[in-house]
Amino acid sequence: MDGRDRPRYMISVAAELVGMHPQTLRIYEQKRLVRPQRTPGNTRLYSERDLERLRLVQGLTTELGLNLAGVEAVLALRDEVERLRRRLTAMERRLREEVAAVHRQYRRDLVLYTDQTTRLPVPTRR
Repeated sequence: MDGRDRPRYMISVAAELVGMHPQTLRIYEQKRLVRPQRTPGNTRLYSERDLERLRLVQGLTTELGLNLAGVEAVLALRDEVERLRRRLTAMERRLREEVAAVHRQYRRDLVLYTDQTTRLPVPTRR
């Protein structure tokens, strides 16, 4: 788990850090714009990533004038881009591993081929 994902702030602290009322955070959770983790006692705990997301929601609503449906669409697209970015990174890593494996195999095949060949006599000119 990334340090930014570690739940640490109760709702009152999180609300103060992002400059919102705790009830606003509850509404955003109901609308699934943010998903804080819960303790066994059902207390909401917000991570740094949650706070970043809340600040983004705040910017989209106050600076750009989006309503919550618009914010939801923006966040869904943003989440999809992030999901695709992670998938692409994993695919690139697998591709690099496969290319490296092919290169290793080429080197082994080249050594075997070189060791198994015999030198042919060079024809002499007359």
